[in-house]
Amino acid sequence: MTIRPATDADIDGVAAIYAREVHDGTATFDLAPPPRSKWEGLLASTHPGDHFLVATDGDAVLGFAYSSAFRPKGAYDGTREVTIYLDPAAAGRGLGRRLYDDLLARLASSGMRTALACISLPNDASEALHRACGFERQGVLREVGRKHDRWIDVVWWQKMLAGD
Repeated sequence: MTIRPATDADIDGVAAIYAREVHDGTATFDLAPPPRSKWEGLLASTHPGDHFLVATDGDAVLGFAYSSAFRPKGAYDGTREVTIYLDPAAAGRGLGRRLYDDLLARLASSGMRTALACISLPNDASEALHRACGFERQGVLREVGRKHDRWIDVVWWQKMLAGD
């Protein structure tokens, strides 16, 4: 398996993994798959804290991770929200950890201070991954999303990347 920056050639594989979660899961609160322009925007970002990585096995995309703005206000510039998705067939092989280790190292080396992750509940595997990567659980927001005919809680996790 290879972890590397995403390219335009990876977008279809990324979009397929994400679309499965849109339709069948609760890790995203999107109710319809986003247009290709969402993924192109991640590729095109020039912010030093924005990274878009894929895990591949040959030409197949097995998972992806990216960092993006937490909020569009200047004081949040050193904080990035991080996201990771894996093809279900790739789960349990340490791929999530490898993706996050690479992403978090890139964030730290690009001068970012804080990484935040929002996880829908329940999701024991994702919480375990974030804990193993050094994130700390910050708090639960109750019933903030509705998908598949049920209300869903989310929990925020935080990792400090650098000090002053």
